[in-house]
Amino acid sequence: MTPAIHPERLSADFLALAAASSESLNERCIADLLTEKLHELGFSVYEDNAGALLGGNAGNLYGYLAGALSGAPLLLSAHMDTVRPGHNKRPILHEDGTFTSDRTTVLGADDCAGIAEILEGIRSVQESGIPHRSIEVLFPVAEEIYIQGSGVFDFRRIQAKEAYVLDMSGPVGSAAVRAPSLISFRVTVTGRASHAGFAPENGIHAIKAAAIAIAKLPQGQIDPETTANIGTITGGAEKNIVPEQCICTGEVRSFSHARALQHIDEIRQAFSEAASACGAVSEMETREILRAYDVPAEAPVVQRFVRVCKQMGLPAELRRTFGGSDNHNFLKAGISGIVLSCGMNRVHSTDESVTLPELEQGASLVAGLIADCPHD
Repeated sequence: MTPAIHPERLSADFLALAAASSESLNERCIADLLTEKLHELGFSVYEDNAGALLGGNAGNLYGYLAGALSGAPLLLSAHMDTVRPGHNKRPILHEDGTFTSDRTTVLGADDCAGIAEILEGIRSVQESGIPHRSIEVLFPVAEEIYIQGSGVFDFRRIQAKEAYVLDMSGPVGSAAVRAPSLISFRVTVTGRASHAGFAPENGIHAIKAAAIAIAKLPQGQIDPETTANIGTITGGAEKNIVPEQCICTGEVRSFSHARALQHIDEIRQAFSEAASACGAVSEMETREILRAYDVPAEAPVVQRFVRVCKQMGLPAELRRTFGGSDNHNFLKAGISGIVLSCGMNRVHSTDESVTLPELEQGASLVAGLIADCPHD
């Protein structure tokens, strides 16, 4: 028996979820709504203290639903928060089946599309009576601000060894199996202040030293797998004072973690040499935000996705993404996961959209993954 998706119910769920204000660290409304829906599905629900730890008003939501079949549970995940502007959202379903906001806020399909598809997929399997393994769900907070919510989750609670994270743009039927490292940095160049009119020779120009370093460093795509960017430069106190300090911030991304670390060292060296040549000093702080991963095509979590997609007539496209997701933290915790497209488009903008047919496809895919039982 094939689980039946109910478009009207799916549409109503998505509209209710998308209407909830849920900017990062302000997910209380959607967390309460989602807790109620999970209880209706028979899940036991646990909310952790991520909100208190991060300065927000809600924690990560974890749910467990026992299945009739043996084998490790399957983990499904989508994050609760949105980018700004995400307060007072008014989602609209147009006659052609497209959901948008009223263009004054984001729609919130990132990631309410994933949440709605997970809920409907689970419901449809329950209603079909198809035996399934146990299901775990994790709906993190603060994903949009560098996956902070899942970063403080206690993964000892998770029993699953495999996960599907519904959090990628594009048509249903594609999955990201490879994602980059992301290392952010902050360089402080310190020179010496002096009056720029009366005694410029007594000063050491921190901005000049930083500019020399920046001019030597490649920006943008620096090799086929790596990008680098210096995004902010601040410094100086007054227009008639030789600036004593200049602070530069940026990031490096690479599908090779070793290459990301190597380029960070190259940035550090460039600033150190430029500062020294000018009589200044530089200091660099770094933070590893994401660690690169590459899930092999033969991994069971990938093979199940491909198998179910083929059964549904979907392309089962395996690709890479240069963005981050909660899946980075899942892999770090020893859970083999991939990121699934859930039909959302033009995310992080007021032109964000998703269609009801894509939501139906996403829910059907979730149902297929749940119903695809292990053979161990």
